[in-house]
Amino acid sequence: MTGVGFGAFVRRAHDAGRLVVQPRMGMSGPDRMRAGLLATRDATATTVGTITLDSYTRVGDLESAKLAVLEGVALNGYPLVSHGTATTLEVLDGIHGPDFPVQVRHGSAAPRDIFRALMAVGLDASEGGPVSYCLPYGRVPLGESVAHWAASCELLATLRESGAEPHLETFGGCVLGQLCPPGLLVAVSVLEAMFFHRHGVRSISVSYAQQTDPRQDAEAVAALRALCARFLPDTEWHVVVYAYMGLFPETEHGARRLLGKAAELAVASGSERLIVKTVAESRRIPTVAENVAALEYAAQVAARTPRAPLDGTGTETYAEASALVDAVLELDDDLGAALLTAFDRGFLDVPYCLHPDNAGFSRSHIDGDGRLRWSDIGRMPLDGIADVRPAEGITSADLLDSLSYVRRSFDRHDPQDATVLERARP
Repeated sequence: MTGVGFGAFVRRAHDAGRLVVQPRMGMSGPDRMRAGLLATRDATATTVGTITLDSYTRVGDLESAKLAVLEGVALNGYPLVSHGTATTLEVLDGIHGPDFPVQVRHGSAAPRDIFRALMAVGLDASEGGPVSYCLPYGRVPLGESVAHWAASCELLATLRESGAEPHLETFGGCVLGQLCPPGLLVAVSVLEAMFFHRHGVRSISVSYAQQTDPRQDAEAVAALRALCARFLPDTEWHVVVYAYMGLFPETEHGARRLLGKAAELAVASGSERLIVKTVAESRRIPTVAENVAALEYAAQVAARTPRAPLDGTGTETYAEASALVDAVLELDDDLGAALLTAFDRGFLDVPYCLHPDNAGFSRSHIDGDGRLRWSDIGRMPLDGIADVRPAEGITSADLLDSLSYVRRSFDRHDPQDATVLERARP
């Protein structure tokens, strides 16, 4: 492995005892995007940069993105393809480099144009996946997404011919993750990582989104690390934890407390990187200053949290994830074909996901202890493995109540926690 690039930077930071923290930041104007990258780089934390793309580019509507650029219309992200190479080179000039790598985040089921554009400006890191950027986000058939992602991975992997080490991050550990028991999240993240590897990528990060119970989260990350050690033996890999992806607390103390728990999870579990969220998440798109405050607060919490990873293989989460991965790999030597068959047969089935290629038989709930449980495993090969606890008929009101569980839990006023957080303000 080379000593430069996104994955190598994260590895060096981890070896030095530092958690890498990263915002989800994207502004349509080049000047604002450059200012956001500079602020991220200069934060009092070990950071990497983010360029998050706009919705038009994500769905391949490049004509609308280009028109918006020409007319000066603000978008909800940076239109990388439409701005052109020269503009983005100016955005990155003097900022991107071995000491501050930048990742492009996009949400696309067909990312080839995006990969071409990021490669043209000297970037080599992105994220997503054939499953995780298809099922929750749109109507693109899963088969098309798999084909697009195979070609896109192979395109990005050509950078290795020039000595670079391109990096891809799976989004599988976040796929509709608010009510998805972690065994399935871990399995999809590992399978997407293996898909990247089979299409030529050798620097990979696997994701896991913070859920409803800290102990269950710690078990999940341990299982993820154990499975990566098993299935990615010749790969530079690391784990990235996402602060909770669902409804974020509405109070400042609740939001900061939840972010702090995410930072504690990342460090204690041995993870190398954390995607932060801010105190403004529940209300609007965060400002650059709010992103920097979140980065610095997470870094402060991380600095005082010891590493204490759990054993990876002795939990229900590991047993579920391992069974799901093994079942998919047995379906076909071609992993893309195996993924399609797995969803067609319901071997992989994301609860409450409405995409037509998702079977839709599985169901889950939050139990009295706050852990995510299966109430119905559908056709997934988890009989005798998963602790299935059927819940009474789940109504729409019950579903909405579950989706707001974390928000309610962290918004509850706790003066002691609020005082601690006040003292810890950057």
